[in-house]
Amino acid sequence: MAIVVEHDKRRKEILQKSLDVFVQEGYEDVTFQKIADRCGITRTTLYIYFSNKQEIFQGSLKELLLSVENEILTFINNEELTAEEALRCVLKRIIELCVENKTLFQILLSYLLQIKKSGVDVNQRIKRRVVRVRHHLSTLIIRGINDQEFKKEKVKDMIEFVYGIIESAIFRLSVAGQSDISELFNVIDLAVDGFLLQKK
Repeated sequence: MAIVVEHDKRRKEILQKSLDVFVQEGYEDVTFQKIADRCGITRTTLYIYFSNKQEIFQGSLKELLLSVENEILTFINNEELTAEEALRCVLKRIIELCVENKTLFQILLSYLLQIKKSGVDVNQRIKRRVVRVRHHLSTLIIRGINDQEFKKEKVKDMIEFVYGIIESAIFRLSVAGQSDISELFNVIDLAVDGFLLQKK
């Protein structure tokens, strides 16, 4: 059992350190040797854990998404926050994380364009990666509807609207080079205000 735990621990460490290599070097310039060097292991040892750099990159992204998920769950599970407050906090934190990981999103865009050329359905790939985050947002919106904070609209449409804002933010921050997030925060506030049930 201890060997499995150590193996999992080493694998996670490799994924965390690899993310830095991808951010610094860019996806195309990263090699197994550069990752091995950063992790203080040999290429042969690296092959025990991963078969190629694409697998490492995807694993690194998965680790990042898990940490994002854990962060947004702290707001969603905070019983002192209303659904409205939690949704504002979650969306604003996602925007902040986009700023913190701007370079990674630039690399991700390059990676997605590369795999699209090889016939991969990029849309499906993205949907699979963010399905859990979308589920948590849906749960929060349903809570807001049930608590009569939000209008009774189609949850799927509300999620698509929110998700469109997030995608726009990623584009603006990583591709267009926008650095001021106050406009994005204003858009989030307008969106959440639009969800609110008008009290009589």
